[in-house]
Amino acid sequence: MDRSGNPRFDGAVSTRGTRGWRADHPSSEGTVFISSLTETDRRASRCRWLLATAVAALLAATMPQPGQAQTPATGSAALTPAPGSAALTPVALPSDAGVPTAAPTAPAVPMTEIQTRLERSGVAVAGEHLHVALLRRFYAAHNYEPVWDSRQAQASALQQAVWRAGEHGLDPELFHAAALRNPATLSPIDRDLLLSDAFLAYADALARGVLPVELRMDDEDLKPEPVDVAMALDNAIGNADPAAAIEALAPNTPEYQAMRRALQYYQSAAAAPAPPSAPGQRQAAKATPSPSAIQSRIREIAVNLERLRWLPHSMPADRVWVNTANAQLVLYRANRPVFTTRVVVGETDKQTPEVQASINSVLFNPPWNVPRSIAAKEIYPKLAADPDYLAHHHMIVRHNGLIQQLPGEKSALGQVKFEMPNRFDVYLHDTPLKNLFSSDSRRRSHGCVRVQNPRELAMLLLQRPLETINQRIALGHTNSLPLPEPVPVFFVYQTAFVDQNGAIEFRPDVYQRDEDVWLHLHRVAQPPVAEREQVGQRRG
Repeated sequence: MDRSGNPRFDGAVSTRGTRGWRADHPSSEGTVFISSLTETDRRASRCRWLLATAVAALLAATMPQPGQAQTPATGSAALTPAPGSAALTPVALPSDAGVPTAAPTAPAVPMTEIQTRLERSGVAVAGEHLHVALLRRFYAAHNYEPVWDSRQAQASALQQAVWRAGEHGLDPELFHAAALRNPATLSPIDRDLLLSDAFLAYADALARGVLPVELRMDDEDLKPEPVDVAMALDNAIGNADPAAAIEALAPNTPEYQAMRRALQYYQSAAAAPAPPSAPGQRQAAKATPSPSAIQSRIREIAVNLERLRWLPHSMPADRVWVNTANAQLVLYRANRPVFTTRVVVGETDKQTPEVQASINSVLFNPPWNVPRSIAAKEIYPKLAADPDYLAHHHMIVRHNGLIQQLPGEKSALGQVKFEMPNRFDVYLHDTPLKNLFSSDSRRRSHGCVRVQNPRELAMLLLQRPLETINQRIALGHTNSLPLPEPVPVFFVYQTAFVDQNGAIEFRPDVYQRDEDVWLHLHRVAQPPVAEREQVGQRRG
């Protein structure tokens, strides 16, 4: 199950018809703990009863008995006990004499107005929701005192950066632009809080996206390096160019910069009725795109700029890159593409996730342990109609009840599998169905990624000759080779991207994920609750 309670990719595949929202739900199951101290408690109670009885008996022994003469005690001599009883010695009780009195407590420092405001939950200024956790961290370093009254130049520079958020595909209204354009309506404290929140939220959006991993769908699992944006804002304040310091939190990869240039082109085209040809854009005709087509391109580029912000900003120079929207794999060495091949990805109801992992070994002649979900939906019904179905497909039933397809050319995993542990249990592998790669629509898997030329990819990753790969397969039994070093692999979903020649390419949003991202990139009124999509469900 995933973190939203939806079925996860079972075994090698995804069995989800819906894509769950990322959420941490408390378990509905309770755990009953049986205490091992019950007998101990009984014994302790009995010991306390015995002790109380002994003390009572001892005290009774010191009391004068009827008909007995009482011996007066003199000085500090011990009381004369009754025969057979223990002697009692008086003990002086401690007094307060000589005990130093506690130093007076210093009066508590009163909280500032900012601190008082931030102690509340759900803080808002002029109807604008504030990011309280970020604000607390930022103002704690400033003793919860106003920051911007004494830093007008830095505030102005940072405001100008926020106004330019559209250059990154972000709506400035996400960062209180309208409220800050009318500062006369704000109290000094409100203005300070709103400025800080705008700068912190903008820095956070550039550093890890408007939709950080904890707010995305569960199968959008990519994330960049962590950034302390409160500290980053503090550093920007002390920088000669505060705006540049904040802008530096955005990715600086060639792909991100090329996408920003493409966005600028289409934004200019939206304002000019007859734009020139797009830089790097392949067009069969010089026809002027319609206003709706231009807006569609702006939206696609903005959404995919956001997805680039989900990636590590320092991309590994050697990596395997799989764009499921393009159904293509590229191997990079020293940031240069050295190998490209077609792939088959998950169907629309069994979508391949966006995830980062590392390939650490190559498995030759892999068996396929059929996930129970696939066995129930696809194999058992066929087995009921054909009792020899398992034998015809080289399948057996293991001792634990799982169905396993034996290694061989007809195995669903083919003859090569690339081991890349991840929580979705998806991976790259060979396939006997080579005809699928000739299709432009290559969404035919249960979630894993089938590779058109797996032997060549194995040769490059293992840094071994092709002869070695063929010999390992020729052994017939399952065997593996480790990579010299693990190679990072990224499964991404880029419906707009920069190709190897620097041109901007667009692909259909077959997984229907763009709309979810787009809704968070600009400020719009929320639809009525009844019209909102149900949490945990994904269209398609």
